[in-house]
Amino acid sequence: MVFIFGGAYQGKTDFAKEAFSLAEGDIFSCSGTEIDFSRRCVDNIENFTLACTRAGIDPVEYFRVHRGEWEESILICRDMFCGVVPMGAETRAWRQDTGRLTQYLSREAEHVSRIFCGLEQRLK
Repeated sequence: MVFIFGGAYQGKTDFAKEAFSLAEGDIFSCSGTEIDFSRRCVDNIENFTLACTRAGIDPVEYFRVHRGEWEESILICRDMFCGVVPMGAETRAWRQDTGRLTQYLSREAEHVSRIFCGLEQRLK
């Protein structure tokens, strides 16, 4: 599995398209508590974790249960871990859930890259 993360509007999806020859139809964009792992790439994982936080679902456990479905995938998530701690309880919980999931995915990945200004920083 390839895990790509970086700040908002830093070029994560464009990087993945170019580096892994992805077409639009290869990319699933998360918006709820279910992920279509039949696509080669899963984008906007932070939207999945927000939906999970709101629904009381553990996103790490979801990925553990579905492990066999994403082991060959390209997973993309927005980095939202730096800066001021949010005041709202839901936003703090979302940030924490996303952080726990990105740690899990980073450990499990064969390849981890951070994208900043469209440039790749290979971490693993």
